Amino acid sequence: MKKEDALQKSSATRRVLGSAVALAFAYMAGFFLYAFSLPKTPESVDKADAIVALTGGDARLDAAVNLLEHGKAKRLLISGVHPSTTKAVLKKLAHGGRRFDCCADLGFSAANTRGNAEEAADWMTTHHFRSLILVTARYHMPRSLAEFGADMPKTRIVPYPVDPNSIDLDGWWHNGRALRVLHAEYAKFLASFIITRIVRKPAT
Repeated sequence: MKKEDALQKSSATRRVLGSAVALAFAYMAGFFLYAFSLPKTPESVDKADAIVALTGGDARLDAAVNLLEHGKAKRLLISGVHPSTTKAVLKKLAHGGRRFDCCADLGFSAANTRGNAEEAADWMTTHHFRSLILVTARYHMPRSLAEFGADMPKTRIVPYPVDPNSIDLDGWWHNGRALRVLHAEYAKFLASFIITRIVRKPAT
């Protein structure tokens, strides 16, 4: 009996180790696929009802305001703005013009990507918009699309990813900071994907 118990224990250990190795391989394979398939900033973008910019870097704000000023949408929502920040300050930072004055809204309630999606969904409903251009960093776009798609499954979402100011994503494999940022974001993306697709099914 002792020999049989030892064999069973050894077999169970091998199965556990095999599963762990398989999971680690799948995780790493997924990470490389994620990192090498990050979307680039498009040369042009189709018009939509709205633009939603997620705070987190000047590049996002600059791109979103530029799209608004060039008539790519009716209104702009800047989501996740710090409560102490004013519209005048953001206008100066992003070189906003006349359309920024009339057609840019600030959202102060969102503290994360999930909150951005909820804030944007409420804003879209208020204005009866059915399409939006989503502006955020390249590495943040997959997770943002998962969250926004879950909250607004009937909305046409046009991704407009931008390069962050302080991270070289093109050479991430030999840049320690870029690698850390991508790894952290990939882990968050996996969690978001599982939650939005399995735990919290998309809204109807």
